[in-house]
Amino acid sequence: MQEKHLFEYAVIRVVPRVEREEFLNVGVILFCSSKGFLKTLYHLPQERLQAFSKEVDLKELEERLQAFERICAGRSQGGVIGQFAIASRFRWLAANRSTIVQTSPIHPGLCQDPEEKLRQLFEQLVL
Repeated sequence: MQEKHLFEYAVIRVVPRVEREEFLNVGVILFCSSKGFLKTLYHLPQERLQAFSKEVDLKELEERLQAFERICAGRSQGGVIGQFAIASRFRWLAANRSTIVQTSPIHPGLCQDPEEKLRQLFEQLVL
């Protein structure tokens, strides 16, 4: 039997009008310390986002979500935050915000393969 690893994840949400507290799940961030794994997957459904608000800047959203990817990857491409230890990068990405891009509370679980679990959560919670 393969070993199971503790992982944590948060759902990435777009909140077009923060005052209305309506959101659309657009991605997932998954962190598995024992595997040194931190990665995000996202998808921006343009039609659904524009149904929330015609004023949504899709280019800006794409840039913000690409920043999540760069921070997950670490190194210099992730800027100052990308230089942090992997756990600190995850905590920073999953921190509470009151901007158009927010994350859910952090949820834990056990998995054998964090990459596969990320794809599974993405399909279940986003697509």
